[in-house]
Amino acid sequence: NALAFDKTGTLTEGRPRITDVLPAPGVNETELLATAVAVEALSDHPLARAIAQDGVERLGSTTLPVASGLRSLTGKGVIAEIEGHAVEIGKAEMFGSDRIPALTEPVAEAVERLRIEGRTTMAVRRAGRDLGVIGLMDTPRATARPALERLRAIGINRMIMISGDNQRVADAVAKHVGLDEAWGDLMPEDKVEAIKKLRDTTEVAMVGDGVNDAPAMAHATVGIAMGAAGSDVALETADVALMADDLSHLPFAVELSRRTRKIIRQNLFISLGVVAILVPATILGLGIGPAVAAHEGSTLVVVFNALRLLAYKEREYKPEG
Repeated sequence: NALAFDKTGTLTEGRPRITDVLPAPGVNETELLATAVAVEALSDHPLARAIAQDGVERLGSTTLPVASGLRSLTGKGVIAEIEGHAVEIGKAEMFGSDRIPALTEPVAEAVERLRIEGRTTMAVRRAGRDLGVIGLMDTPRATARPALERLRAIGINRMIMISGDNQRVADAVAKHVGLDEAWGDLMPEDKVEAIKKLRDTTEVAMVGDGVNDAPAMAHATVGIAMGAAGSDVALETADVALMADDLSHLPFAVELSRRTRKIIRQNLFISLGVVAILVPATILGLGIGPAVAAHEGSTLVVVFNALRLLAYKEREYKPEG
C-alpha cells in the first residue's frame, strides 16, 4: 500500500509568507508589490492570499491600483488587467508558454537564485514589462513528521509527496518532514498520472486539501481530504475527511479502517455461519422456536461486535530513540 501527499496545506500549514521581494532593474519594490497585491487579492489560492496579506503590510498606506478580469491558468498562475494593461503573475514556467513571452534574463536569474534557496517563486509582469519576482516559503506542519513515523510503524512503507512546486522546494520540504520520495513540478493533470502510475503496482490513498488535488484524489483508491482547510471540491471528492484538520489523526483513521474491515469480516462469518447451520438443522427437525432464537441471538452478537468500534482507541506508539 502507498500514501501520496499533496504539499501545500497538507504537509505544510498552507499559510506561506513572503520572504523575498526582488524588483527587476529600473523597478522599485513598491511598484512590484502594489501590482502583485492588486491582482492576487482577487484570488483565493494560498499563495495569492499570502502575497495579498503580507504585501499590504509591507506597503503600508500605499494606494493600490484597481485590478479586474482575473483568469487562472491552472497550476501556473493568473492573468488580469490594471488600467487596461495585461498583468501576468505566476511560475517561471508560465512565461514562455501559452503565447506569453519568456522572462527577461535578470528576472529569470532571480527566480533561479530563490529556487536554489528552496523558495516558491512568483514572477510579475505588467504591460509587457517584467517587474520582478516574489519569493515565498510555507511552514511544514509540526505534526507531519510524527504522523509519518506513526504511519510507517503501522505498515505504510511507501509515502510520496506530490507537488506543483519546483523539485528543489519539494525536496526541501520532504527532507524536513521525513519523506524519502518527492515528485515536484507537477501540474494537476500530472498528479493524476502520478496516481495512476502508483495504482498500477499497489493500492494508493491520496491526501490533499485543494482544488488542484481533487482530480488526483478521484483517481486514487481512497481520497482523504484535510477537512477544515480543504476546498469544497476536495471535500466532495474525498472518501474520508479529517475534520480536525490535524495530520496526526491520519494514522488513527488508517488503523480504524483496518479494524472496521476486520469486524465486517467477523460479522459476515458469524451471520453466514449461523445460517449455514440453521438451514440443515431446521430441515432435520429443529423446531422453529429454537431456530428463531439462534438467528436473533446471532444478530445481537453481530450488533455488539460492531459496537466495539465505538470504544476503539489508537494503540500507543513510542518513536524510536
